[in-house]
Amino acid sequence: MYLTAALYKFVTLSDYAALQAPLLAVCEENRIKGTLLLAEEGINGTISGLPENIHAVLAWLRSDPRLADLIHKESLAEELPFHRMKVRLKKEIVTMGVPGIDPRHIVGTYVKPQEWNMLIADPEVIVVDTRNDYEVSIGTFERAINPRTNSFTELPGWVEQEVAAGRLRKDAKIAMFCTGGIRCEKSTAYMRTQGFENVYHLEGGILKYLETMPEEESRWQGECFVFDERVSVGHGLKPGKFEFCRACRFPLNEEDKASPHYVLGVSCPHCADKTTPEQKDAYAERQRQVELAEKRQQAHIGIRFVPKGKAKPALQDKSEQTSA
Repeated sequence: MYLTAALYKFVTLSDYAALQAPLLAVCEENRIKGTLLLAEEGINGTISGLPENIHAVLAWLRSDPRLADLIHKESLAEELPFHRMKVRLKKEIVTMGVPGIDPRHIVGTYVKPQEWNMLIADPEVIVVDTRNDYEVSIGTFERAINPRTNSFTELPGWVEQEVAAGRLRKDAKIAMFCTGGIRCEKSTAYMRTQGFENVYHLEGGILKYLETMPEEESRWQGECFVFDERVSVGHGLKPGKFEFCRACRFPLNEEDKASPHYVLGVSCPHCADKTTPEQKDAYAERQRQVELAEKRQQAHIGIRFVPKGKAKPALQDKSEQTSA
């Protein structure tokens, strides 16, 4: 069994660029796969490997006094959900694109999973899913509003639009949530800077909720999208039933795969009309190479096309991945 660890922390890392090479080295030494993002505002990402190797990397990170209290979330899988290891340098560990938003100094009120149900059951509370539309499409909380964003950078615009329309009052109680907690922190920090005072967010995100909340008491509906080859998880963080379209990376259910537009490795109902015949031919050849590699028991990593107008599921927009 392989252990997947999702982690993030907002903390000042003024030397973050210098951390890239040694962090990549310790991950490679421990045969870890995944993606970690470093920025001046902190660290974010998801990694997977053998349990003892994952804990060795976490111990290395926590040996830095600034990351000594780094919190992570764990789940198990029979196969590695990542193909390679990347440590990237970014301007933000989760990109909102609004200058001056700093959860280290101002943020909403943390709500533990055990207290979340009571909060969102209050009809006076406005519940907002801060994730992207393709994530919300496979699961969300009862009563949650879907802003229908294609990327996290669109959320501030949605807030401004709702305020202007009178649907979002600055004296209202607002509960926000995301996959792993990181987007919630930036979202509530942004809301606070805009004059919203009664803002709450789910501590540890959906992943911590699904990990700790008994299914019979849960207010979660559906599955939770994650940014790796598991695609989705359910209660207890057990792998879900969704699969990726290998062309556009949209999560597919059985109905999607029954569509005449679905061709394994080539197209799905969400992208079939957005790719050219030449692109489809290229995907078909890639799929042929994948199948040949599987017969030889070799790994095959191919490129993917992201249709114009579609969000690209990417760890840096997680991580909440997956931590975000």
